[in-house]
Amino acid sequence: MSVAFRKLHRRIAPILFLPLLATALTGVAYRLGRSWFGIPSSVADFFLVIHQGEYLGMPLVPIYVLLVGVGLIGLIVTGLTMIKRPGNRPQNQTKLTLRKSHQILAPIVFLPLLVSAVTGIAYRLGRAWFGISNQQAATFLRIHQGTYLGPFFRVIYVFLIGLGLVAMLFTGIKMTGIFPRRRQV
Repeated sequence: MSVAFRKLHRRIAPILFLPLLATALTGVAYRLGRSWFGIPSSVADFFLVIHQGEYLGMPLVPIYVLLVGVGLIGLIVTGLTMIKRPGNRPQNQTKLTLRKSHQILAPIVFLPLLVSAVTGIAYRLGRAWFGISNQQAATFLRIHQGTYLGPFFRVIYVFLIGLGLVAMLFTGIKMTGIFPRRRQV
């Protein structure tokens, strides 16, 4: 079963690479820009357009958010099946490789990424399709953005989640074999 999850993980990761990268970078840019750098609303709105897929047109925003969010959840679930227990690892591996970095980072970032994906999906779909109240929507958005941590730490939270996702994306994409390895001379 783990082999099937590994194959699924390797197949969907490259498809989601660019949308997840854009989502992570624009989410971090929006939050840091608004909270610390005082970027104008027009620039912040531009980041949100990319973050939510509004460039596809408003009717497709919930579908985009759903597909990217469920894709991330799928990567998390299939990735968790590949986490090795400490007793199964060879003890003589001291070199930090991309794979090892990916394996170390995965258990650290999976829960915040999962919470962010679920609450982002719930917020966008709740507003667009299910007519949830402003109060309910605000609750999902507060969790999604880490607002409950206070103004300073929510920025740190968003930055670390975005950084974690970007690190997972880059370490993971290198392992897919899409990019040929350089020959050492």
